[in-house]
Amino acid sequence: MLTKKQLIALAIIPQILLVKLLSHFPNLVEIIYSNGIFKFSSKLLHYVFGWIPLSFGDVVYTILGIYALRWLYINRAKITMNPLGWLTDILAVISTVYAVFHVLWAFNYYRLPLHESLNLNTDYSTEELIQVTHRLIKQTNALQLQLAENDSSIVTFKMSKAQLLALVPKGFENLSKDYPHLKYHPKSLKTSLYSVPLTYMGFSGYLNPFTNEAQVDYLLPKFRFPSTASHEVAHQLGYAAENEANFIAYLATTSHTDLYFQYSGQAFALGHCLNDLFKRSPSDYENITKNINTGVLKNFREVREFWESYKNSSEVIFKSSYNQFLKANNQVKGIESYSYVVALIVNYNLSK
Repeated sequence: MLTKKQLIALAIIPQILLVKLLSHFPNLVEIIYSNGIFKFSSKLLHYVFGWIPLSFGDVVYTILGIYALRWLYINRAKITMNPLGWLTDILAVISTVYAVFHVLWAFNYYRLPLHESLNLNTDYSTEELIQVTHRLIKQTNALQLQLAENDSSIVTFKMSKAQLLALVPKGFENLSKDYPHLKYHPKSLKTSLYSVPLTYMGFSGYLNPFTNEAQVDYLLPKFRFPSTASHEVAHQLGYAAENEANFIAYLATTSHTDLYFQYSGQAFALGHCLNDLFKRSPSDYENITKNINTGVLKNFREVREFWESYKNSSEVIFKSSYNQFLKANNQVKGIESYSYVVALIVNYNLSK
């Protein structure tokens, strides 16, 4: 007779099979989970943890990390004397975490793709990319001129990072007038207690799937705060795919009444389109960048220099691990999925 712990450990097998099965039924996941179960559970978690000023999830991670080290120290003899029992303990924990992870958030990886629900194409030509990039340059330049002394001056965000975070929901409030399912209330948006290691790992934020708290790296330049925070909020709302979260961040920031948010959002989309254009046609990239205001380029340089200042060998390891994590969760292109937002940006702009 199997023990309770052994049954929990073995439950990982049917769980994996269930997830693989559900991946073939995105409409079912969309209706029953993403627009049903998840809507209720995420809102409940926001009410429970959203009012706490610091990241409750980060505190829990710290406590669990200490407990895990303590458990390993206390049971170090058991590991060598009874490796099967130790393995059962580990698998039981993994099985439990796997179940909670999917029930509270991760089934969203298998929902209906956003381009289908918005009736957008997934293909676009280089000519269409150039057309939309020109439009984004025009909009970004116009905003830069309103926020800086001249076209050569960098845009300096006057608000504090706390004030910027507090304003993030306004963009979603405006966006929800056209897309009611993107209404964001109550909020649960915070800076991460692990911002320093997060930066060294090369990440600007993350969603805690167990508490549904959106975490933003407080070390980030203010220029990137609105788009990064909105990206994490999109994850909170159930959009697990990175390109979809990027696209919703673009919509939310450019729907905001604050010009700094609009500037951050337009420049965010422009950066992705420029990167894609460089890969497709370096000559067109060189020509088009001549139209960008020097002040805008200085903001881009500010972000690039920020990440370069924290670059280290461990970042490659963490990025590689995260790449495999994304691939295991229905994002076959891994980290490259972030840049796939270009298809959504281009076809959305063309549809307008």
